[in-house]
Amino acid sequence: MKTIKLLLAITLFSATMSSCYTEVIVEDPIIDEPGISLNQLLSSYELWYVNINETTGNGEVPFLQRAFTVSFINGTLYANNNISGIGTNGNGYGIDVGAYGTDFDFVDIDHDIDGFYPLRVDQLSVNRIRMVDTSTNTSYYLTGYQRSNFDYDFVFYDNIHYLLQEFTAWKKIYTSQEGMLNEFDDENFLTFLSGGNDDTFLSSTDTENTPIADLIYDYEGVYTIYDVEGDPYSKVLTLDYDYLDNEYFELSVINDETVSLFHPGSGTTYEFQGRGYIQYLRPSSDGSDTRLKQTNKKRKKIINKKFNKDDFKK
Repeated sequence: MKTIKLLLAITLFSATMSSCYTEVIVEDPIIDEPGISLNQLLSSYELWYVNINETTGNGEVPFLQRAFTVSFINGTLYANNNISGIGTNGNGYGIDVGAYGTDFDFVDIDHDIDGFYPLRVDQLSVNRIRMVDTSTNTSYYLTGYQRSNFDYDFVFYDNIHYLLQEFTAWKKIYTSQEGMLNEFDDENFLTFLSGGNDDTFLSSTDTENTPIADLIYDYEGVYTIYDVEGDPYSKVLTLDYDYLDNEYFELSVINDETVSLFHPGSGTTYEFQGRGYIQYLRPSSDGSDTRLKQTNKKRKKIINKKFNKDDFKK
């Protein structure tokens, strides 16, 4: 195996983003809107997006730490805990994860896995709230939307790390006839680990008919996602190999389980498809048990580095 260092870079292009968040957390005032109860406030928006990077405090509310959105509908709490399928699962609401009730400025949540959490709710603007776990002084910031004006694409690309981790493996399903031979032609499977190994990827040269459960990974390395300067709707993914030259792949998302990689150095296009979808907190498959399955997947604050194309020149 060669010892030349590769940073395999992948550029992600997203759809136009219709929403952005500009509030400064420390300056958010608490407002009191007369004539509206907390229950009415929570149910007045179909989706509440959890702005995980704005979270403050040293504690954790597990179901908020996992969720991209939560919804409060007639006493039932729904959550979108996956990026793949967001906007379609449960008609956009996600899955039923528990029950809730309101008591003045507290929402009492009985989560099917995490148990009982009384959370104080502060209204910061018309569609922005703070949920506070007073026992740990931990605050989560949520922004309310209707399904019709919620930008699923923004959430999808802003949390692209989690899309990569929501499949047991990514299988190469297509290689174009155009393009010169190169060493990446042999890489047929990629896996992006979650949990405590969020920056680790695995790759395999096993044949394309190999079952996912039987994969033998030939390489383990580090991956990183970068922001693109001046283009907030593009990302770069680098895969650190030991045996390839400094190259990068331009990536376009075909759908929420298939991506296309174009390799400018060779002119080759690849397509990878996610296999082994991991649905976080899902009901049992046979319906015999209504409890939800727990996983170790949690979101965390992520501040991406800026990508510099010059770093990948030979």
